[in-house]
Amino acid sequence: MNTDWWRNSVAQVHGPALAQATQRQTQLTKPQGALGRLEQLAIQLAGWQGQAMPQMERVWISVFAGDHGVAAEGVSTVPQAVTGQMLRNFAAGGAAISVMARQLGATLDLRDLGLAVPIEPLAGVHHLNLARGSANLLHEPALTAALCQQALQTGRQAVLDAVEQGAQLFIAGEMGIGNTTPACAMASLLLEQPVVVLVGPGTGLNADGLHHKTQVIEAALQLHRPHCHTALDVLSRLGGLEIAAITGAYVAAAQLGIPMLVDGYICSIAALCATRLNPDCREWMLFGHRSAEPGHAAVLAALQADPLLDLGMRLGEGTGAAAAVPLLRMACALHNDMATFAEAAVAAEPLPC
Repeated sequence: MNTDWWRNSVAQVHGPALAQATQRQTQLTKPQGALGRLEQLAIQLAGWQGQAMPQMERVWISVFAGDHGVAAEGVSTVPQAVTGQMLRNFAAGGAAISVMARQLGATLDLRDLGLAVPIEPLAGVHHLNLARGSANLLHEPALTAALCQQALQTGRQAVLDAVEQGAQLFIAGEMGIGNTTPACAMASLLLEQPVVVLVGPGTGLNADGLHHKTQVIEAALQLHRPHCHTALDVLSRLGGLEIAAITGAYVAAAQLGIPMLVDGYICSIAALCATRLNPDCREWMLFGHRSAEPGHAAVLAALQADPLLDLGMRLGEGTGAAAAVPLLRMACALHNDMATFAEAAVAAEPLPC
């Protein structure tokens, strides 16, 4: 297989469907623009799906799990064994994303890329075991070039599976203790911003813990910055297995023509990296929510993203994106099921707001 598949062209938005959906919005029994972004979302989905009456019934959520060697530096309040424990919780249906997937009738796809503390095989989980997590980025590259490619391909495979099952929307989620540290390091390089303005508490660090985390990231950047000439370099030297997989998934989703709803801080870093690898994939992204993690605002600004929700969430797992799915479904229902002026025998005059 071509090792730089991520350079391939993305799918084209369906112009005729976009035009038809735009025209339909002018005929519905409401003042034009009165439903705000709900109208825009319906039109976008029509262009992506290639049909003037878009649907949002089949949602696919892939959660990628992987550990991080930098956790050995005490950058998280939670031990690495929790990554595997939470994967068990996902599989058993007890995690937040598990509950949300059931509520949405969505497919929950679980992929174990590599844990520091291996667990027993779980029903419904793809145990890929690419490595025992990433290496400690404070001392060496987090991923080898080959391992980064494997992780990118893992994300691509998840999207291929979603498309095969007829998914109409792709959501990526992540689980990896300590992953706000590599995410912050990546953001600092990709955005050329100081660590101190991007770093956050992750799982709940206090002021001393946050200071230590900042020092670890700054030291890692001193080591890796001279070797980071491309986004792929940044991803492999500073990222992690799940971040690389999500990056690959986002590029693949755009190439295969399936819209994606991006989750919070970690996933937005992957989205930023994906757009640096293949700028055209940005056209296929929606953003679910604004995370409470401090660095997320800067990443969203770089992506020119306006998230659908701002609920103070910072859980990860894909939960912020999943929470926004009902808005997409409402946008489709309003677009498809509202009467036109002609159907309702209402004069096609501008209605009062």
